[in-house]
Amino acid sequence: MFAQQLNNKVSIQQEGYVQDELGQMVPGWPVLASVWADIRYLSGLEAVRADAPVSVAKVSIRIRKRTDVTAGMRVVDADGAVYNIQTVLPNKQNRHYVDLACEQGANLG
Repeated sequence: MFAQQLNNKVSIQQEGYVQDELGQMVPGWPVLASVWADIRYLSGLEAVRADAPVSVAKVSIRIRKRTDVTAGMRVVDADGAVYNIQTVLPNKQNRHYVDLACEQGANLG
């Protein structure tokens, strides 16, 4: 994989606790890692969730190989867009990267 293909700086976040401005631990999304990624939109659709229409996009995010990323985490790009990780797809041929199958639109938080 060429470095120029990974042209988006993203943060991988996991659900947990973060410290607020008063020093209290509150539910949030602490950052697991900041990495370079290739973000590709695959398809989009409109769905109804909680009696309201939402636009949902299927997105593939390719990052260098990591073993600590799991489904249920999320990715946030530099523009603030949130992508929920649905599944992690390893590359079995050369093991240099993983693809994160994500959904954007109906976010977890």
